Amino acid sequence: MSKKILIVLTSHDELGNTGEKTGFWLEELAAPYYAFLDAGAELTLASPKGGQPPLDPKSNEPGFQTEDTKRFEADEAANSALANTTKLANVNAADYDAVFYPGGHGPMWDLVNDAKSISLIEAFWASDKVVSAVCHAPIALSHARDSNGEYIVRGRKVTGFTNTEEDAVGLTDVVPNLVEDMLIERGGLFSKIEDWAPYALKDGNLVTGQNPASSTAVAKLVLEALS
Repeated sequence: MSKKILIVLTSHDELGNTGEKTGFWLEELAAPYYAFLDAGAELTLASPKGGQPPLDPKSNEPGFQTEDTKRFEADEAANSALANTTKLANVNAADYDAVFYPGGHGPMWDLVNDAKSISLIEAFWASDKVVSAVCHAPIALSHARDSNGEYIVRGRKVTGFTNTEEDAVGLTDVVPNLVEDMLIERGGLFSKIEDWAPYALKDGNLVTGQNPASSTAVAKLVLEALS
């Protein structure tokens, strides 16, 4: 029986008060999308507002394109799924085996505090299902709690976009919170390697990755956890 994976994307497209656009990072959707699909998983894309989630325009610049992003761009079925994401309010955790959150700066504003997203993560967690996120998206895990009222990241190995990486892209003062600080504040055992290198961690049912380059590694750990 094929595994069902829910992919939750941001609906937020304003990069703070910079006047610039943001959204989800293409590689962080495309790489796991194909890792999951090629492994035979059934995928459902969802977002807080439903419909077409905003793509961070920077993530589609030539320097950030990969084989996976090019494959996604040319894939009609993938683009149709992306244009018609399910509204988070209509999603039931019981229908899926795992949830995955791609990053980009968008989640820093909407998914971090989205009540439906938080309750979904908690429902997955309570049912011993895989919860995963990469780059900026681990911030979406920061308010989720377990049945004892403890933050799910507390005492668990986690990673995410680092303070030095945020500094390198010049957005430390633009984002509402820093992923690394927030996860540490919540009791997460945060670790990282050098900026931009692939790094993914699995601690039980929790899977996190540091940056865009970690997207495939996260997907592989999710599939490992599901097997």
